[in-house]
Amino acid sequence: MAACTAHLSLLGLACAVFLAIPPAPATAAGTPSTATGRPRIGLALSGGGARGAAHIGVLKVLEEHRIPVDLIAGTSMGALVGGLYASGLSPATLDSVISTTDWTEAFADNIPRADRSFRRKRDDDLYLVKHKPGLRGGSLLFPPGILDGHRVDLLLKRLTLPVVTVREFDRLSIPYRAVAADVVTGEAVVLDRGDLALAMRASMSIPAAFAPREIDGRLLVDGGIVNNFPIDVARRMGADVVIAVDIATPPMGREGLGSLPAITGQLATLASEQDKKRQIASLAKGDVFIRPDLGSITVASFERCGEAVDIGERAAREALPTLERLALSPEAYDAHRAGRASRVASAAPPILGAERVVNRSRVADEIIARRLEAPIGRPVDAGRLERELDQIYGLELFESVYYDVVPGPSGNVLTVTVRERAWGPDYVQGGVAAFEDFEHPNFNVALAYSRTAVNRMNGEWRSGLQVGQEPAVWTEFHQPLDAGLRTFVALELLAGERAMNVFDGRGRKLSELGIRRYGGTLAGGSEIGTWGEVRAGVVREGGSIRVLVADPRFPVGHFDTGEAFAQVFLDRLDEVAFPHRGGSLRARLSAGLDALGSTAAYRQLDVVACVAATSGHWTGVLGGESGTTLHGEAPLEKRFCLGGLGRLSGLEQDESVGQHDLLLRALLYFRVVDFQLLPVYAGLSAEYGNVFQARSAIGLDDGIAAGSVFLGAETLLGPLCLAYGRAEGGRGKLLPDPGPAAGQPPAGLPVPLRWPALAR
Repeated sequence: MAACTAHLSLLGLACAVFLAIPPAPATAAGTPSTATGRPRIGLALSGGGARGAAHIGVLKVLEEHRIPVDLIAGTSMGALVGGLYASGLSPATLDSVISTTDWTEAFADNIPRADRSFRRKRDDDLYLVKHKPGLRGGSLLFPPGILDGHRVDLLLKRLTLPVVTVREFDRLSIPYRAVAADVVTGEAVVLDRGDLALAMRASMSIPAAFAPREIDGRLLVDGGIVNNFPIDVARRMGADVVIAVDIATPPMGREGLGSLPAITGQLATLASEQDKKRQIASLAKGDVFIRPDLGSITVASFERCGEAVDIGERAAREALPTLERLALSPEAYDAHRAGRASRVASAAPPILGAERVVNRSRVADEIIARRLEAPIGRPVDAGRLERELDQIYGLELFESVYYDVVPGPSGNVLTVTVRERAWGPDYVQGGVAAFEDFEHPNFNVALAYSRTAVNRMNGEWRSGLQVGQEPAVWTEFHQPLDAGLRTFVALELLAGERAMNVFDGRGRKLSELGIRRYGGTLAGGSEIGTWGEVRAGVVREGGSIRVLVADPRFPVGHFDTGEAFAQVFLDRLDEVAFPHRGGSLRARLSAGLDALGSTAAYRQLDVVACVAATSGHWTGVLGGESGTTLHGEAPLEKRFCLGGLGRLSGLEQDESVGQHDLLLRALLYFRVVDFQLLPVYAGLSAEYGNVFQARSAIGLDDGIAAGSVFLGAETLLGPLCLAYGRAEGGRGKLLPDPGPAAGQPPAGLPVPLRWPALAR
């Protein structure tokens, strides 16, 4: 609910601008031809966001008192409630849908991490801001709405699936119209045919909040900006009597206009108020006007939908003296209900006869088709289909991924339409990372450029520049080799420099080294579903180690690395910085080989893993890592390091360096702020481990105990963490931290980013 509130409040000004468009005359709609021998009763349902749940309470009273509804016209939330009722859903079912739907999730386009491709999951390893604008001709491009509405589309489609093949809204159980607005011309558009779910979605597409929807070549947004109370539409449909329900937010008095959001909201309200007054003035003597007193319930108060339903019910009961003259006898009402039910042939999901992909992007059709497994000859399985569409949307190539079922000559055809992002395929991202501690703060600032869909098989090129404490530049090309985007080859080139401190056994800094590296990696592999990857390749690098401060007590000079590696990476975490469930495992075997030009011969095995579980607001994470040099002696730049937040908290960053390391870690944290856009956690960690110079010394007897208390948040700019870490021997540090380490599996607690922060 909080997410919805934040989305809508941020967009009040944009809504006000659009609402200022002068009302235009609505397009004429058809009139039902059924003769009933009594006045034809029409419902006109206004828009008003979450306040629209009151419409359901009104419908409950109408059915309870046998008042027939012969046609419905609705705008925005009125179009949603009216359309679902016209499709055959009862008021009780509507109440259940409105009250039990997780609107926070419905109004968020965040695909569950489990459905994102494994490559897109690896974007979480970077400290770049996840929301990336497009780049074209030197100008930045942005999405047409804060939300595309992918999840809302799927919700509406699921609810209307039994009538998905009904393409004329006069053939629904109750004739129906949805009012939208053409954002190009400012004209009202009355939708009377086509895809019912899409019509409802277009009618409730709040400008700037939701991306518009295209129907018959017209770009449509929320009808509230031109006709938020469609009494005239109901009249043109043939209503002799109109029951008009107004749930729009009334204008505030002067005392309530003490803030920018309040004034912005007032402008949006006033922009449609004159047309609403005109509509109300058109009501005739026999019509019924109902205005539920919704008080402080706002357009975004979806957590109060149940309350709004009750208020709507009370308002309808107060109007019963004028409503009951429209009531039918029990026998006549039963006949009316039976006639409505007979208008729709079946309430079951349609049987599929064929499948079709409408691909409005530059990637191959097979990429979409390979992710669809529609069971031809069987009913549509909405849950399964939604998961498949989520995985397509999770490729982060498409602005919208939508399905429809239309009658065809050989049966019903499942049509999946994908539309490429209008602001792609070139993107830019920035990011700022702060690490170390408050005594010695370090910063990195990064800028990255990505180009997706370089070719039909979705080749991807990404380059980055990092300045600050650890300057670096890198470029990578990732090329899938099959339509499933499973097998791939990847080439990466990078160059940069990082500082490495050298400490004595008591944590005192002896010197600071500068390590320069340049080279590249060539790898190939295969993704395993959306949750794993195997890859192997070679690394060829050169570089130098030089003294920056004091006596390093280490040999300095040039080095060459020629390394072959094989890696298995499994990632089923639901989140990265603060996971709630799932686990991850990365195991990497590498070897420095003379044949590849390495100046040191060695073999290493590095394993990092964690598992997370949640109960209520509490989450526990168990994890650890172990690295060992199996053969030879690893050079300085390849040794294992411990120290820093979550990796023996209280010690300096990478204070302990050795040929082997072993670390066990447990975390427990509590979600103290349950706000979708900015969840905040408080917790603690316990760690135990050390580095070792000889394999025979590896064990728990010589470990160092450490731990931390922390306060963290998952922000729109990435994870943030403030912690106090302490290790045995009285070592303690106050630590800021930006997020998970690049190239490492998430471990449940953000650990400092180290160079190359942008490279895998």
